[in-house]
Amino acid sequence: MAARGRIERRLADDTGSTLPLVVFYGFLGLALVLIVAAASSLYLERKRLFTLADGAALVGAESFQLDAVSFGSHGPRPVLQPGEVRAAVASYLAGNPMDEFDALVVERATTVDGESATVTISAVWHPPVVTVFVPEGMRIEATAVARSVFG
Repeated sequence: MAARGRIERRLADDTGSTLPLVVFYGFLGLALVLIVAAASSLYLERKRLFTLADGAALVGAESFQLDAVSFGSHGPRPVLQPGEVRAAVASYLAGNPMDEFDALVVERATTVDGESATVTISAVWHPPVVTVFVPEGMRIEATAVARSVFG
């Protein structure tokens, strides 16, 4: 009977049973914080890259020569050339702080329809803290399209 009482007391005693829960939830909380920090960093880097692509597309859309303006039924329209768009984008990126981006590449800088400039740039994103849950780095890209019109 004494042995049975000791076993019942040991089963009723919960000393030390919260330690695994504290460790598990601490690990889960830390993992969640690191994943949210990485996702926020990726979002902000993508927005910065899109801002750079948008500026480059605007410069590309304004790269027409004044004698290359056509007059149609809808009024004057600029006519863009792919080579001029590419050169304007390269010049714009050369004058901006590109060292903030890792492995920045102009994937595409052209005009498809002769009226709008399309620019696609990519860079490598690195998370603030490398963990098992997020990759060490990944290539992200942003595409922007801009059109120049006369008002």
